[in-house]
Amino acid sequence: MPKIAVLPGDGIGQEIIPQAVRVLKAVLAEADADFEFQDYPVGGAAIELVGKALPEETLQGCREADAVLLGAVGGHQWDHLPASERPETAALLGLRKGLNFYANIRPVRMIPSLLATSTLKEDVLDGVDMVVIRELTGGVYFGEKGRSENPRSAYDKMTYSEEEIRRILVQGFETAMLRSKKLCSVDKANVLETSRLWREIANELAKEYPDVELTHMYVDNAAMQLVRNPKQFDVIVTENMFGDILTDLASMLGGSIGMLSSASLSGTQGMYEPAHGSAPDIAGKNLANPLATILSAALMLRYSFGMEAEALRIEKAVEKVLEQGYRTGDLAQAGDKVVGTIEMGDAILAAL
Repeated sequence: MPKIAVLPGDGIGQEIIPQAVRVLKAVLAEADADFEFQDYPVGGAAIELVGKALPEETLQGCREADAVLLGAVGGHQWDHLPASERPETAALLGLRKGLNFYANIRPVRMIPSLLATSTLKEDVLDGVDMVVIRELTGGVYFGEKGRSENPRSAYDKMTYSEEEIRRILVQGFETAMLRSKKLCSVDKANVLETSRLWREIANELAKEYPDVELTHMYVDNAAMQLVRNPKQFDVIVTENMFGDILTDLASMLGGSIGMLSSASLSGTQGMYEPAHGSAPDIAGKNLANPLATILSAALMLRYSFGMEAEALRIEKAVEKVLEQGYRTGDLAQAGDKVVGTIEMGDAILAAL
């Protein structure tokens, strides 16, 4: 029986994950598929329970699972902890490193009924359909860090090996082959040595994928182009920090970061989570948008279990509910049917 490790985490993670699980169970029941769901503590919730953000039991449970469904981690009450012990570092980065989730895939597709919710013009957004692939276990986030005193200074070291660069670029090329065969590699090769190596390897790999049109773009220009003309992109591949920034920017093309799903993959496993954080200011108020988490559950069915029909059912149900005018507060405009987290989950189940 396939096993899904469920990690609600902190803040709104405790509210949005149950909605995704409800939807998954409904779709799996109709497909006559038996799955085991096992909850584990992570993040600040785990700190309160056992004193550490990523307990060994949680990490081991994830290793034994076929897929991981994660909510969100972090909160102001743990900001006083050393960086290495905070939920965002110890739990999130720990899961990525411990399970070797090196490729983060974030689809960005404009749902027609949400055109008016973005701050950008509708004609700029109409037809946007891209995938951003971010390297997830290397670069400056995982590099050597340090401080010195008198005078005070700090450093964060960025390092990338050829293996790390090559495997994420292969993911980019392979994804492009399944889409419109256009790959944009984003770097900062005019300044950074890691980016120069990145570009060299991208050009070498391009010879193995002659059907893919490879382009290069500096990260600052890529940020500008994402808001100027996002329809030019099909697949973007980039390193860890650049991807972190660009995917949050790209989320607003769809009107809200509450709509951005995410899959973090290794060779054999996947971790699925919304791109947003724990939003402690609205936690526990039934205000959070669960759609990014529900869409992440659809990615789980697609990537980890090969259940394309069931994944499409969830995605179409989300589109149907939005077409019917249902909105959580982050998406709401005058005349919309504003609902809470639970009610949005109810609407998705009804649409299924």
